[in-house]
Amino acid sequence: MRRVAKPEGQFNIIIEEVEKPGLSPHEVLVRSERTLISRGSEIWRRYVAAEAIDPAIMGYSQAGVVVEVGAEVGNEVDGEVTGIKVGDRVATLRPHAEFVVVDTQRHANDIIAIPDDVSAEAATFWPLAKSALRWMAATKVHKGQTMVVLGQGLVGSICMQVAKRVHGAHIIAVDALPLRCQLAERLGADEVIDISSEDPVEAVSKLTEGEGADFVIEAVGGRAGAAAFAQAQDMVKRGGLIQVLGLYEGEPLPLDSSKIQGRRILGGIIDVDDKTIIEAGEQAMGHLRAGVIATEDMVTHRMPFTDAAAAFDLLYNKLGETMAVTLVWD
Repeated sequence: MRRVAKPEGQFNIIIEEVEKPGLSPHEVLVRSERTLISRGSEIWRRYVAAEAIDPAIMGYSQAGVVVEVGAEVGNEVDGEVTGIKVGDRVATLRPHAEFVVVDTQRHANDIIAIPDDVSAEAATFWPLAKSALRWMAATKVHKGQTMVVLGQGLVGSICMQVAKRVHGAHIIAVDALPLRCQLAERLGADEVIDISSEDPVEAVSKLTEGEGADFVIEAVGGRAGAAAFAQAQDMVKRGGLIQVLGLYEGEPLPLDSSKIQGRRILGGIIDVDDKTIIEAGEQAMGHLRAGVIATEDMVTHRMPFTDAAAAFDLLYNKLGETMAVTLVWD
């Protein structure tokens, strides 16, 4: 089978041929149809790294069809097979590869059935949608409260849509790229701040009549993440919450103790209960089915998996032209 790999050397993406994996009794084999490149982690943690990256973490947003199941997968009840079976369409937290394996006993929250009316492409957003639901639930935002979302990449955009459409928050979306600002407006942000043309701290202050926002979500990360975190401290109101979702800044985040007095900081989420994660996964797939998360509007490029190197290069060098980039495996 073929898979995306990152050997030693920066920006070194290849397609390598390896043996198709075998199965243990509790595992299923899934043939990929689509995978989604998650720019935040796959560019800043993988693509730019000098060292070789374990192929097992080259991606985590896959959708495909079950082609083989282990001997102890599924149950037969009154002559009908229940649970995962051959032919089922599923989304998984697995890397960019022609075939992936999921242990349905140890990693039950890594796989979910795809409804008939959800496309494979939309289903690749399931892992990020599941995380976004948990992140936004952790803020405890209520209808009408003001939330600033710094960064309108995949994570920021999905969080913005969940906060707006599920929780009823008043959204101020912030980004520096016209493509992302235009998309945020189209997807329902109440206000959009383009930091290439105005100071975001001043703009948030004006929009909140000098009070500041109830919540600020820092979803920038990477090279611009440290500056975004500093801005977040100037945007949040007393009693408000800054939630840090960005990663891979490459430097310590600047925390001003005088500015954070009377405010709260949450690093992502602290709930790791398996039952809660599975429930969030089911809700996420339901929201994808209902169009709460507008995946079709977010995809800018669909490329054959054999062009993976070009896809990663596109996300690194032409960010102003891209949003979601999916790889096609069928």
